[in-house]
Amino acid sequence: MQNFTDSLVAKKAVILSRVSSKEQEDGFSIEAQKHRLETYCLRRGLEVVKVFEITESSTVGDRKKFMNMVEFANKQKETIAIVADKVDRIQRSFKEYPLLDGLIQQGKIELHFCTENYVIHKGSTSHERVMWSMGVVMAQSYIDSMKDNVRRSFDQKIRMGEWIAQAPIGYLNVKDAKGKSDIILDESRAPLIDRLFREYATGAFTVGDMTEKAKQWGLKSKSGNKSYIGKSKMHKLLTNPFYHGQMLIKGELYDHRYPPIITKELFDACRAVMNGWNKKPFKYASIDFVFRGILTCEVTGRTVSTERQRKKYKNGGIGEWNYLRTWNPENPEKYLWVREEDILSQVEEVFKSLKIPQNTLNRVIEYVRKTDKAEREFLNRQTVDLQREHTKAQARLDGLMDLLLDGIIGREEFEAKRKTLRQAQIDVEKLIQANRHGDDSFKETMLFLLSTASEAHTVFMASTNEEKRVLMNHVFQNLSLNGRNLEYTLRKPFDDFQKCSNLTKWQGRQGSNLRPVVLETTALPAELHP
Repeated sequence: MQNFTDSLVAKKAVILSRVSSKEQEDGFSIEAQKHRLETYCLRRGLEVVKVFEITESSTVGDRKKFMNMVEFANKQKETIAIVADKVDRIQRSFKEYPLLDGLIQQGKIELHFCTENYVIHKGSTSHERVMWSMGVVMAQSYIDSMKDNVRRSFDQKIRMGEWIAQAPIGYLNVKDAKGKSDIILDESRAPLIDRLFREYATGAFTVGDMTEKAKQWGLKSKSGNKSYIGKSKMHKLLTNPFYHGQMLIKGELYDHRYPPIITKELFDACRAVMNGWNKKPFKYASIDFVFRGILTCEVTGRTVSTERQRKKYKNGGIGEWNYLRTWNPENPEKYLWVREEDILSQVEEVFKSLKIPQNTLNRVIEYVRKTDKAEREFLNRQTVDLQREHTKAQARLDGLMDLLLDGIIGREEFEAKRKTLRQAQIDVEKLIQANRHGDDSFKETMLFLLSTASEAHTVFMASTNEEKRVLMNHVFQNLSLNGRNLEYTLRKPFDDFQKCSNLTKWQGRQGSNLRPVVLETTALPAELHP
């Protein structure tokens, strides 16, 4: 359709050669477009004053480079022909239509579509303008169709438990031999992510503390492996359910098919700690109080805060003390101020009570060392079996998708079977994760507990405030204030250690030597009874 009339006035032109980022990846050439458009301008006697080579979407964002081209044409003193390959190179929606039409009616620009072989100018007929509008409609329809396909593909991937964006820190985006995208554990970062969650779950650290720890451990973001994790990213990391097996998409949680780094229980523990911190006052956030965030009031159930108070003496001196603000058991409406050092001394007495007799300690340590090898062998065998089950379930999921695509089974049957298989995979993944933690920490944890119990008071007294909080979180399950009195429940096995210590007495043996005799050791395995 030839449509060049005497009303065309443009003698100069700008060339628009555009591909989207996706088209660029697929091998479409800006150079090929540019060559065709230059030939067109030469044939029509148009002087090319500028070439705009643009790689950007015609539907997303502000299209800065496109707007730069329009602004350039608008600033010229004469009518400029904007020459493009097709309508969809300029626009794929009516978003820019008012802007372009306004400049056309002012005689500032003409639109030349090379391949479609027509021009939109100030004197265009209604038929010609309909051709332009139809071109935009067809381009819009193409975009809408692509969006529908993408949405269907996206929904399908969610149902299959697949993540389509960049994997979070601790995982890696990879492609298999067939070019299919997948996500695997980042063997170098995953253990550090697990360590972050475990340390934060103790309640002894803030998000800022964990940011500093990640820097000390050398944990960096995935962006070029150059920058450390900032505080805001650390907050997102510690609240990301992806690490325990679920992906958050538009406010909804979906199970994913990738191996979790932590357990759901650990994730929930971290959320509880974070929610607790969000309720704390920030007046003294920079001061490292020893009981920061770990004491609750027995009367109200609220977190006990610490405040620093000054007192002036008659001689002009100034003293500072830390006071715990709790609530009065006799009058719950009133505050009660308790000296921090008074409660600290009560905690120290608890640590003194955890002393284990040396002969009992030696037997327990030897027992742990002997059973560690058997424990690891059992966990390794169990992990191999679980991984085999996981692979078998994945093969069944892949086969199920083939049956759906071939029309052998319907959507409803597919969804029911897929849900069952995926749940089986999730259960296996949780067991594998539990085995991994058990294998990594069985002996280390037990020996730490034993050594802590054997020298609990000495270690506690020599620790920094941060280390004291970690020890208290390891030893105490609950720690609260009832007025001026400390109330607590010990975690296992520390409660049994305390019982052993309380039930030990010195008794004479025939001869001149004395030895400690544990009268009751029901907390220990039969092999360790004296």
